[in-house]
Amino acid sequence: MEAPRVLSAVSDQPRVHDFLARALSEGRLSHAYLFVGAPGSGKIDAAGALAKAIVCPNGGDGTCDECRRVSHHTHPDVHWLAPASATGYLADQVRDLIADVNLAPMRAKSKVYVLDRADLLRGTAANALLKTLEEPPAGVVFILCGRTVAAMLPTIVSRCQVVPFRVTSPDAALAAVVRESGASERDARIALAVAGTPARACEFLNSTERRQVRRLVVRTVGELSRDDSWDVLKSAAEIAAAVKVPLAAIKDAQEAAVKESSDFLTSAALKAVEAANKRELTARERSGMMEAVSAAESMLRDVLVSCEGVETDIVNADAADAVARISAMTDAAGAVRALKACSDAAANLSHNVSAQLTLEVMLLAIKEAL
Repeated sequence: MEAPRVLSAVSDQPRVHDFLARALSEGRLSHAYLFVGAPGSGKIDAAGALAKAIVCPNGGDGTCDECRRVSHHTHPDVHWLAPASATGYLADQVRDLIADVNLAPMRAKSKVYVLDRADLLRGTAANALLKTLEEPPAGVVFILCGRTVAAMLPTIVSRCQVVPFRVTSPDAALAAVVRESGASERDARIALAVAGTPARACEFLNSTERRQVRRLVVRTVGELSRDDSWDVLKSAAEIAAAVKVPLAAIKDAQEAAVKESSDFLTSAALKAVEAANKRELTARERSGMMEAVSAAESMLRDVLVSCEGVETDIVNADAADAVARISAMTDAAGAVRALKACSDAAANLSHNVSAQLTLEVMLLAIKEAL
């Protein structure tokens, strides 16, 4: 059995890989899946891979226009949803989803709905989804992603085929990135520190723009001791601008997709699509900022390791001089305070605080801590 090429995104989850490959090859896809696992286990990467395999006319080759649209979140038949409020999914979100489910696909033969953080489906929103989840129209596949079955409503779980994800060991993740990307172990280790999962690390290594953001962060953290507050704010603005560079191509793809669909969508539907596209761009900007925070955090962990005299290789080997310079100027307590500034920044981003403001506050706090 030859697995679809796109399933290489879950090569570090062999059981999930083989399970999905078998379901696709035998034409036995379920109408609803529940991917469960800890953050960083690759559930969303797997959802994207499965969506590509479903809508791709070439069996999930990963290179065609359909697959690229799924990667950019601009495919009109693959819908990505996340809780619209801090407390969970809104009933209106689910009602809009149900209304869309009953419409025919625009480009593919099937439609896919990916619901991230499905454990936040509660109350009216969950009840509104239940009947559709149990008996969706033909050619509709739901992929729900949550942390644990225990965190989900039993009525939701009972209507889905549960697919458990395990947390990949660091050695296995590193081997997967080296194997899939052809990168050196040093670059693969850096990519994992920034992007989190093997699939995203491979994407990071293939993106000149995302690697440039990481270089800017490393340079900025390395020069904080020499910079005044105005320099720090300028650096934050430069990083924020670099994060937005890859979004231009996604925005163009979104606009092209809207134009292509405008002839057969109502004005209300077009507004809904435009609003969803705007949310997607915001989410992608936040994800880029999260990578910037992770890059700073990784470098500061190297500083802490150096301050503690731990005999191990640092992750950011290409910034060894900067790590040594910072370590000579601070101590372990300072490095820990700087790391807390990174964790605070990640929390602020997850609560929709302004991305650039979050970055500015983080860099100034790191400067003070060191």
